[in-house]
Amino acid sequence: MRPDLKCGLLAIAMLFQAPLAAQTNDAVPAQLPGGVQWSADMPAQWNGTLLLWSRGYSMRAGQPESAPRELKAALLAAGYALAGSDYGSGGWALEQAVPAQRATITAFAARHGQPRRVIAWGNSMGGLVTTALAEQSPAAVQGGIAFCASIAGSLGMMNMALDGAQAFRTLVAPDAGIALVGTGDDRANGARVAAALDGAMKTPQGRARVALAGVLAGIPGWTSPGRPEPAPADHEAQVEEISHAFVMGTFLPRADQESRAGVGFSWTTGINYAAQLRLSGRTAFVAALYRKAGLSLADDLTRLGSAPRIARSASAAAYMERNYTPNARPQVPLLAVQAVGDGMTSPSMQQAYADAADRRNFASLWFRQAGHCTFTPAQILLALHHLEARIDTGRWRMPPASTVSHRPAPMLRPCFRTRACK
Repeated sequence: MRPDLKCGLLAIAMLFQAPLAAQTNDAVPAQLPGGVQWSADMPAQWNGTLLLWSRGYSMRAGQPESAPRELKAALLAAGYALAGSDYGSGGWALEQAVPAQRATITAFAARHGQPRRVIAWGNSMGGLVTTALAEQSPAAVQGGIAFCASIAGSLGMMNMALDGAQAFRTLVAPDAGIALVGTGDDRANGARVAAALDGAMKTPQGRARVALAGVLAGIPGWTSPGRPEPAPADHEAQVEEISHAFVMGTFLPRADQESRAGVGFSWTTGINYAAQLRLSGRTAFVAALYRKAGLSLADDLTRLGSAPRIARSASAAAYMERNYTPNARPQVPLLAVQAVGDGMTSPSMQQAYADAADRRNFASLWFRQAGHCTFTPAQILLALHHLEARIDTGRWRMPPASTVSHRPAPMLRPCFRTRACK
């Protein structure tokens, strides 16, 4: 098995054992009603700002985190107070996380005094929690930063992933026992996907079909930190990059979400895959690999269009809409920070949110790098200061020089509350 696929399987296993980023907390946890734990760290001289940290996806609640370990000392030295909760639950705990974080603000104020301002921040799923806090009215925070976030919400994200998964199973591995929904054991399912992917990447035909599935899932053509960004015409390097993120970026952990919402919260009925490929703006990339493989792209799209579809469950989708599908209407300034080459939370999601939101309260910062949540402490502090300037002045400044102007491929299955899902 290719080393990068072994790493993908290890990443799946880690999701069921520990948070995505190992972090520690030096403060003594306290308990809120319902068993939620929270903790806070106070600086020697408080500047009046509380930073409310929301962690990313973890199957275990673990200890509450007030900030990532590598940032804590610098933030405390700068005068920021830090706080966060364990959400009271592991997994896709949006339903529990948002009220737990609001309760943490109240508990912090009772113990340490009312903050002058509260800034919510978080990465990955924690960026979606931050987005929810920024959208609520009345807001409990004065601003938010969503890093590498699932910012366009669970329904659109999982629908887009399901399209890529359906293409992969239909065209690459119809007999490999891969589950699209009702996965039960995500680790075992991911292992089957990784094995089929390993075989597919060894042939031109398999690589072409992986490229199609990756594009439908919204995976960019650069996903590996430490590797150079492929040139626009280097189609082989791009599909290789898609393959590095494919298992995690397409066959996302579903079992926990299905245990909360029920099966059928994402669906493939009514989707025209040929139209989706055209909408992606990446047809030339896929078509070039199909020509090299001697395959008919039109025939594969017809085959994919004829595959059995997965129906929507109204009750399951309604749960995911409530907990949490954004409305793209932040009530306070919200800053989204993303790498152009993130293969786990598609950059297209940030663009979809930006296109739907009022720019007076929303801005994006892009860094030309790859990987999921790979920001340096300097980049995180830069984003924090950028948001603070917006709160202080009422206007967004020009993006810092270390960021880039970027518009990714469009999100193929956008879905926001109060608007029809595509």
